[in-house]
Amino acid sequence: MNMSKLWVMIGCLSGFFSVAFGAFGAHALKDVLSEKALFTYQTAVQYQMIHSLALIGLGSWVSQHSGESQLPGWAFILGITFFSGSLYGLALTDLKFLGFITPVGGVSFLVGWIAFAFLAWKA
Repeated sequence: MNMSKLWVMIGCLSGFFSVAFGAFGAHALKDVLSEKALFTYQTAVQYQMIHSLALIGLGSWVSQHSGESQLPGWAFILGITFFSGSLYGLALTDLKFLGFITPVGGVSFLVGWIAFAFLAWKA
């Protein structure tokens, strides 16, 4: 499978789960979680969706341009996993140590964006 198709496929699947998690949070968790935990959960959903769209954009861009797309794609995936994943866990379990994982995901997002910008600059 070429990388452009891989990024679009992963972005679409992640977007699907972002919508599913968002709906679950809005309906099943709104009366269960505290206001702070619900805000944390919604932040996870928002960042997951933004970076799902970034993966789709990366895949679309790569299909039109040559260049190495692995770093930005994997960085976005790591960001979704560590940033959004840790926030989901923090909101649902209140395990404070998960907050130490969140910045790893944030840095991964930053790496993904700067690597994507570098690809565009090189093209």
